[in-house]
Order: sequence, then C-alpha cells, then structure tokens
Amino acid sequence: MKRFALAGLGTAVLVAAAVTPAKPAMAVAHTPATLPALSTLTADAQTALVKQYCAGCHSEKGKAGGLTLASFDAAHIDQSADVGEKMIRKLRAGMMPPPGARRPEGDTLKHFAVALETKIDAAAALKPNPGRRTFQRLNRAEYARSVKDLLDVDVDINAFLPPDTMSAGFDNIADVQGVSPTLLEGYLRAAARISSVALGDRSASPTEATYKVPRTQSQMRHIDGTPWGTRGGIAVTHTFPADGEYTFRVMLHGTPVGDLFGSVFSRNEQLEISINGERAALVDIDYRMSEKDKTGLNVITPRLHVKAGPQRLAAAFIQKFDGVVDDLVAPIDYTLADTEYGDSVGITALPHVRDFSITGPYTVTGVSDTPSRRKIFLCRPVSATTDPSTLREPQGRPEQGRGATSSGLSLATSRGDEIPCARKIIAQLATQAYRRTASNEDIESLMQFYADGRRGKDFEAGIRAAVQALLASPHFLFRLEEIPAGVKPGQNYRITDLDLASRLSYFVWGTIPDAELQKVAANTTLHTPAVLEKQVRRMLADPKAEAMSTRFASQWLRLQDVEKIHPDALLFPSFDHGLAESYTRETELLFDSIVREDRDILDLFTADYTFVNERIAKVYRIPNITGETFQRVKLADENRRGILGHGSILMLTSVADRTSPVQRGKWIMETLLGSPPPPPPPNVPPLEDTKSATDTGKTLSVRERMEEHRKNPACASCHRVIDPLGLALENFDVVGAWRIKDNGVGVDTAAKLYDGTELNGPASLRKALIDHSDSVIRNFTENLMAYALGRRVEYYDQPAVRAIAKKAAQNGNTFSSFVLGIVNSAAFQMAKAEPAVTTEVAGK
Repeated sequence: MKRFALAGLGTAVLVAAAVTPAKPAMAVAHTPATLPALSTLTADAQTALVKQYCAGCHSEKGKAGGLTLASFDAAHIDQSADVGEKMIRKLRAGMMPPPGARRPEGDTLKHFAVALETKIDAAAALKPNPGRRTFQRLNRAEYARSVKDLLDVDVDINAFLPPDTMSAGFDNIADVQGVSPTLLEGYLRAAARISSVALGDRSASPTEATYKVPRTQSQMRHIDGTPWGTRGGIAVTHTFPADGEYTFRVMLHGTPVGDLFGSVFSRNEQLEISINGERAALVDIDYRMSEKDKTGLNVITPRLHVKAGPQRLAAAFIQKFDGVVDDLVAPIDYTLADTEYGDSVGITALPHVRDFSITGPYTVTGVSDTPSRRKIFLCRPVSATTDPSTLREPQGRPEQGRGATSSGLSLATSRGDEIPCARKIIAQLATQAYRRTASNEDIESLMQFYADGRRGKDFEAGIRAAVQALLASPHFLFRLEEIPAGVKPGQNYRITDLDLASRLSYFVWGTIPDAELQKVAANTTLHTPAVLEKQVRRMLADPKAEAMSTRFASQWLRLQDVEKIHPDALLFPSFDHGLAESYTRETELLFDSIVREDRDILDLFTADYTFVNERIAKVYRIPNITGETFQRVKLADENRRGILGHGSILMLTSVADRTSPVQRGKWIMETLLGSPPPPPPPNVPPLEDTKSATDTGKTLSVRERMEEHRKNPACASCHRVIDPLGLALENFDVVGAWRIKDNGVGVDTAAKLYDGTELNGPASLRKALIDHSDSVIRNFTENLMAYALGRRVEYYDQPAVRAIAKKAAQNGNTFSSFVLGIVNSAAFQMAKAEPAVTTEVAGK
C-alpha cells in the first residue's frame, strides 16, 4: 500500500498500488565551523563565564529576554539545545552582553560560541532530526504558476482564493495553511473558471472583468505596455473565453463635486482602446461629462469583435503635447493627491483613468486556436472537429502519418475513438498535475467526469469537465508525500524521488516539475548526488528560476510592504505608484543577477552595480538613463551600493511623512541578522507624541526627536541597539533620495553600534554587516531553508544550517552552494513519521 502524509487533516490517504519500500537513510555527519580552541575554555570555564557575565540579567527573577541561565551547564548544553541556540545567535551577532555591560577580553565570546556549536553539532550528528511538517497545499502563487505550466493560461487567482497566511516571513509555511470551506469553495470556483478559459466556451454568457488603476499612479506620461504617442491609462493581458463581440468601458476620475477631473485645462481629449498594439477604437471625451449623467464618468465603446485567448489590451489617452509643464505651481507625480484642483484654471490637470472593464462575449462565433488549446488537445476525434481553426496546432508534434494532421495533431477517425483520445489527454494532464505518473484509478476517476460532461454535449465539453475536476483534485491542490511501508511512528525515512522532485521544483521554480525532472525521478536516480546537482544547476539556469527573486527574495526582504507606504505627496513630490513598482523590480533584478551569475550572496550588500529605469535614475541622480526599460549601471556613489541603498528598502522602513531609524534598525535586526528586538514596553508613547520643535520654535530633526524619546528609561536599553543601525541611513529620505538636511537641520549619522563599532553613514553600516557576515549568512541560510522546506527552521535545524554555511564559504558563498547545501540536507531529503498518539485512561 502507498501511504501519504496528511497529518493536518488528521488522517492518511490510502491508494491501492504496489510500492517498493524505501530504506530509511541517516543524516550525514558534518563538522561545524571552528576557531582555534582556547585550551582554558573547558566546560567548567564556560559555565563560569555565563555565571559571571550573563546570569545577573538572565536569572530566575530577571529573565531578560524571557531566558533564564541560572542552571546553565556547558557540559550538558546538548540536552538544552534550544537554549544553546539562542545564546549562539546573540553571541555571533555580538549583541550579548548588551551595550554598556562588562565583556570578556579578546575573542573569548567567539570561542565560547564555537564551543557551544561543537557540542550541539556532535550530539545532532549522532541523533539526526530532519523534522516534519503537516500537509502542504498550493498557495495562491504556486497555484497560478502551476496552472500556467499545466495549461499555458494566466489567471488572476486572487479573485478566487483568500490571502495566504504569512509565517516566518513566507506564504508557504505548511502548519498555517488551513483548509476552510471558503478556501475549498474558492478552489472549485477557480477550477470552473480556468477550465472554461483554457479550452474556450462556445456557450459562454456575457460577464464583466474589471481592472483598476492605482490611485497613486501618475498618468501624465507614457505607461509601459500602452501604444507610443499615448499617456496614462492602463495595459493588461486579458484571456477571452470565445470569439465574439465585447464592449470596453473606461471609468474616469472626477472632482469632489462630480465633474470630470481635468476638464478645464484640456477640452479635446481622446481615449484609444488598442488590442495587441493595434487601435480598435478611438473615443472622444466630453469635457462636460459628470457623475450626474446617465452613464456617469464612463466612456463605453461600441461592440468590438475579439478572438478567444490571451490578448494585450490598452486604454490610454492620445498625447496632445510633450515637454516641461510651465505652471506657477509645478505639478507633482502623485497627480491625484488632491482632486480639488482638477477643475481649476491655470493648473495643468488632465483626465485620468480610474478603471477598465471588459464585458462579453455577445454573439459568440466560435473558439479560435489558443496556446492553452494547443497545450491540451494532443489529439482530436473527427466528429469533434466542428471548426477548422481548432485543428491548427504548432509544428513539431511527434505523431505523423495516418490518423494525424499535417501539423502532427493526432486525429481519431470516428466517434468511437473519442474515448482513447480523451484518455490520452487526461493521462498526460494528470501526470503533470499530480507530479507523478497517473494511475489507472486516477484516469478512470477523471474519465467519469469526462463522460458526465460529454453527455448531451460535445467532446470539448467532456474534456472541460475533466480538466475542471483535475484542477480541484486533492492530488493537485495538496503536495502529499508517500510514507514507505514499514516505517514506524517517529522514525526517520527518506522521501521518494518523486516527492523529492516536487520539493525541488516548488523550491526553485515555485511550480510543478517539468518532464525532464519527472523522468529522472521516475527512474529513481534523482537522489544520487551527481544527478541531483546536475538537475539543480539546470533548474537555476532556467528562466523559471526567477521565482527565487520574485518569490523568495521578495518575501524575505519584505518587498510586499513597499506598496503599503504612500509618502506625503507635498513633502515627496517625486513619488507615485510607478516609482514604488520600479523600486521593487530593482531589488528583484539585483537578486536575480546573483542567482543567474552565481555570485557571492554578500554581493547583495556590496554590489557596485544596480538596475534602474528613468524614474529611479532621477531619484538616484544617475544621468543619461531614459525610458521604462531597466538598465544595468555602475554605481559611482559608494553609499548606493547594495540593498541598503535601494529605494525599496528605504521606503518600506519609513512612514508617510518622515524616515524611521527605528523601523530601519528593526528591519536590519530582523531581516538581515535574524535577531529581532523585543516588543516595546506597554504605555510607551509613540515618536509622533514627541514635540517636533523646541519651546523657542527651533525645528527638530528625526534624530533629535528620537533622542528626546529615548530619555524614557524603559526605551533606552533597546533603542541603544536599534537606533544606530537606522541612524546610519538617515541621509536617505522616505523615497530613497539623498539629503544633507532634515527639517532644515543637518543630518547626523554618527552612532556607535552595540558592539562598539563606530558608524557614520551607509558605507560604514555596510562594512559593519560584512564584519558580522557569519550572522548575516546564517540568517540568509535559515530563511532560504524555511522557504525550501515549507516549515519554520527550528533549533534542531541549526547544526545543518551551520554545515551548509560552512561548505558554502569554501565555495565563495555562491548562491548555488546554498541551494545545493539545502537540497542535499537531511531536512530536505528525509522526514520524520508522525509520532504515535497515546491516550491516557483515567484512573490508570
């Protein structure tokens, strides 16, 4: 019997099939990173060291940081590995003893950390613990990517599934991925919609899809994806379910009294609707339109014929002029910050698109050839061919000769051959979707849905029903892992090659394994070191590996928080939605270059290059960069190097009207060093409650306000650690522009780090982080490992983290070294069976 781990559902899924039991494998012992040992630092000396320098604060009464070391015994630290790992983390980062407290001389603390690691690592090698996780389901991003690879169709899954719960900074952590009726209903609705769009639907009824333009998006210039010679608007790729007639509605922004925004300055505006770059409609805008009208501020096109499948759409204004606006009050990029001036004389205000809707189809005329149909229909019965266009398939199909079209499409000769053709299609899709060879039981189950859908309808309706069932199947939605026969509760075992392929694919690509990876896994050779390394390097070179930057790095660095910050429009007039998007893309491209070029991961902080477009170049003051396309540029300014000089990081760690050294310092401690500060004590007033000026009227900088705030004794201890990290970045304002004054006061970045290091700006902070590179690298390894495993990294994983970091250091800290280290770890290749559940009987 095959057993699949499904602990989160409280049961096991049993599927009847033969299987060869896998032999459980033990983790390979590793040697921890070491410094030359101090001969005098015996276990007794270590215990005495803790009592002398640590036990005062970490006593049973004090419990600083929630940790007591009153009973610490270095000789048996392996029996309290969770405590030991907390100590190692703080010692490696140089945070303990805290600033101002007595410290041992020389490298004693480093040697102490090594001694703790050596003891814990040796114990872990004797009794490895690969950990376990509950069942893992596809989250929003993984579902969308898997559907794209399976059916070659893009879908906005956010319209169907609720937001994913974040844990440890990631959205793929298994134990917080709950299964609710709302979620299951969302999967069912998504499956119905996707199957209809992917195959096309000749019986489709009119529906409306709406795309919104962010309010902070500037519409005074050209938008990427719209035709040249236009300004503002929106560009999207929309998948049409059938050939037919559709209408396009554009809603414009209004003023507070309901009139058209921008109606005074320009009275001859025109709106162009284009399909795949070609003009489909040109509509004149009545400058007198208002919300009181029957159609409100909506512009609606006549019905236009559009073919099925993905089409690039744009709605944009014809650009009437180009050049510098010569107003007494210069316009800002966030043009809708105040809509009251939208009907004022003497100010350049132009109409803005609010949202763009597509309604249809009306009068369906058929279903044209689409990429998804070419992906699905490996064969077609003659009886199903009602439209000659459906026979057009890409060149290079393997089947040729009798019973095949000229393009290689297998063509059945009678209606009686529909069943073999349907089985062929379903078997192919199920093997890809289920990430293993589809069994007869799998195929027969889906063929039942095909039969139900085919009854009274055509061949395509049957395939559509089968695809819908496949997309809602637990075998697709849940990454169930097989438990070998004979494994006892709590026992370690090696996962199968097919499950290893699935783990690897969702780690590197965020989607289903491709044919080559599945083939290697089916041959049970994937787990061999040489084959596994070859596959990892192939996958990292594949374009789909961009998931490492857009998925992993984006969540690790918290780039999703960039869109949550809306800088004050009057204080920071260079900001708009396009700048925020560009900042996020800049950081993703830098990380992607480290992946593609297999660079040292520390280049993330020291890189003397970045990627900019015109919007970013203006803020960074980099000359000779024009257009929306990103260009790789050399950085002459040392302060801009690495992510600490990126607008994305500087924005997400600010607030709307000022920088936040506390937020920036906290982000560095949490995200880069893996040592988050404790939460603030209760009843501490926020910084905003601190006066922004003295009694004499002198304006205070953010630093001066913080110094006033820090006078509270309850705040001082933590802020001594947090603030210097953030103050070093004070030359960067909220949107990442360089400045030398804050509120008219000269910026002062001088500070002393918790370990005594003098800081004086971004370059010195970067050097300090490199000096603590062991903490930075281990924290990076932990985050990459958590993302790869789909579970939080626990204290018992730390020996593996150290082993991975050590081996990567020997290879120059290249990105592939970390990926290979994780993929070859026991935690990635093995699992622990669920412990036996015992019930204690009352009275016994």
